[in-house]
Amino acid sequence: MNHLLQRLMAEATQLTRHGRLHEATQAIQRALRGGAARGPGIGRPAAPPSAPHAPWPAGEALVLDGPEPVIDPDQAGTRGDERWIAGSVAHQGRTLAYKLYLPPAAAAAAPLLRPMVVMLHGCTQDADDFAAGTRMNALARDLGVVVLYPEQTPRANAQRCWNWFKPQHQQRGRGEPAILAALAQTIAADHHVDAARVFVAGLSAGGAMADIVGRCYPDVFAAVGVHSGLPSGAASDVGSALAAMRNGRPAAPAVSGGPMPPTIVFHGDADATVHVSNGAAIVEAARNANGKTAGKPSARVAEGRSSGGQRYTRTVYTDEAGRSTTEYWQLHGAGHAWSGGSAEGSYTDPAGVDASAEMLRFFLAHRRNP
Repeated sequence: MNHLLQRLMAEATQLTRHGRLHEATQAIQRALRGGAARGPGIGRPAAPPSAPHAPWPAGEALVLDGPEPVIDPDQAGTRGDERWIAGSVAHQGRTLAYKLYLPPAAAAAAPLLRPMVVMLHGCTQDADDFAAGTRMNALARDLGVVVLYPEQTPRANAQRCWNWFKPQHQQRGRGEPAILAALAQTIAADHHVDAARVFVAGLSAGGAMADIVGRCYPDVFAAVGVHSGLPSGAASDVGSALAAMRNGRPAAPAVSGGPMPPTIVFHGDADATVHVSNGAAIVEAARNANGKTAGKPSARVAEGRSSGGQRYTRTVYTDEAGRSTTEYWQLHGAGHAWSGGSAEGSYTDPAGVDASAEMLRFFLAHRRNP
């Protein structure tokens, strides 16, 4: 990481910790613009699929445990000394594929251990599509951030959705939350990742699963990002999932037995696939989970407009020390798509505020307490 970029990121982190969010966002945007000339991250463009993008379709779940990662060198790609690795984890005779983005070694800031973001795609998507659409690799490149993209198997769900609506995938130690947490820990150990700075984010079904994983494993993930998702416990089968998507449902009580990691939420108020009230429910659940430890929270509300003209309302909840614990971006007029993404991927809204950059800004301001 060059000295200017490192200084700007340190400045953004300090500004966020002191609640000066507008200035923090400007600092990280200056940092990201400064690194843009080095080229985009690796990840092929993908055309939008014709199937509707919904986070619930039926499919028999595959319960996996005990990851054993296998790197396939024939599928590994490089650009300079950055790497785009295809790998898999083996479980009871089945596999869960993933893609892993490793930034250039020169981008690593001192200390050598790097942060990592786990990105959970939506239905019908895969790792390459999600990487292209969110531009997360391009943004992570000069920040020295590792990005992991687990891929749902069609055998577990016919439309590649994470099974957020099934009880066996809503608990610690079982199903998809267990394998995702274990995969994150294994990759972190193998690739010099700071265990206190592992984050999880997702879109739609992936956003719903990110919320579940964060609630189940606050001892693994330092912060959570949910885009157009649903709250943990909102459904127990396909029927209740459809109802929650149409009308919204309150989140179930925290299942982790402890506080929820800091959480940032994006949701369009014109989302015709997942009702916007689900985003508000995630925010409320995160605030309630942290109520015993966050003191008396206060809220800051700001209205704004993206460079592409999309209006938004950003609400930031802070604890009594002024630290951000929950952040909610209500995207006015936006539908079911990743805000500020690239048209090279599916289900993106290039005119929106840059959700990827804002998530990275939020994530890098937080560490998991040991």
